[in-house]
Amino acid sequence: MSLARYRAFVAVAHQGSMSAAARSLNVSQPTISAQINALEATSKVELFYRRGYRMSLTKAGEQLFAMVQRMLTMEAEAEFFLRDSGKLNQGALRLSAVGPFHVIEMVSAYRKQYPSMKLSIRMGNSQQVLSDIERYTTDIGVLAGLHNSDHLEAVLYAHHPIILFAHREHPLSRYDQVPLASLAGMELLRREEGSTTQATLDAALAEAKVQTKCALEVGSREMLREAVARGLGIGAVSEAEFIPDPRFKSIRITGEPAATKTYIYYSRERRDSLLIQSFLTAIENRNHPLR
Repeated sequence: MSLARYRAFVAVAHQGSMSAAARSLNVSQPTISAQINALEATSKVELFYRRGYRMSLTKAGEQLFAMVQRMLTMEAEAEFFLRDSGKLNQGALRLSAVGPFHVIEMVSAYRKQYPSMKLSIRMGNSQQVLSDIERYTTDIGVLAGLHNSDHLEAVLYAHHPIILFAHREHPLSRYDQVPLASLAGMELLRREEGSTTQATLDAALAEAKVQTKCALEVGSREMLREAVARGLGIGAVSEAEFIPDPRFKSIRITGEPAATKTYIYYSRERRDSLLIQSFLTAIENRNHPLR
C-alpha cells in the first residue's frame, strides 16, 4: 500500500479536516479525500468520524495511527542512515517539553554536534508530552519527575533543589537560607494542579508537618513572578528556573528537603534508533554525564 495514503491519514488526524491536511502536505483536497477513501475501502474499516468538515479518529483509527506513526518514523530514520551513511547530516529531531530551560540547553549541545539537523520544540504539559512520545509525534520528551510507563525509557538529566523567592521588602528577604519549619503560617503562592514543583514542595511540607497559607493559586511561572513582584506572597521554583531580578531575593531551604528532577524520555521501542542515540550521546558529552 502506498505510503502517501498513510501520510494523508496522519495529516488528517493531526489537522482535523481534509482541507487543512491538504494544505499541510501541499496537495489538493481531492487528492487527500481519495487517499483516505481508498484506505478505508481497502481495509473495510471506518477510520474517522465525520462531523461536517471536521474529522476525528475512531477507536480503530487511533490504533492504526500509532502503528503508522511508528512506520513513518522508521522510514525517516532509514532514509537518514542511507543518505548520510549513518552520520545524520540531514533530517529532523522533534522535542516536546514542559519548560524551556533544560530543553534549550539540550538543543544547544545537540546543534554543536549536528549543525545540519532541523530541530523543533513543542511546549505542553506532562500529559501532552508523554502522549506525543507514545503517538510518535515527537522523538524526545523533557519532563520534571519520573512517570512510570511500560512504553517509555527515562534518563535522569538534572537535579535541582526547590528554592523560595520573595519581594525585597518581604521579611523573609533578610535571610539567605531558612529552615522549612520557618514557613509555618506564611502565605505561599501555589502553582496550578499538576505542577511537579508544587507537588514536590507539598510533599516536603507534609512530611515536616508544616502548614502554610495559600495566598493565591497561579497558572504559570510568569504569573508567579508577577504575584511576588506585587508582594502577594512567597514563590517557590526549581533553582534552575529562577531568573535573577533586582526586585526579588532568592532564599534556599536548609537541607534541600525538596528538589525537582528532570528526565529525558523516549519510546522504548526506539531505544536503538540512530536519531535517539545521537541525541543521548550529544547530551552525555556535555559538562556532566547522564545518570
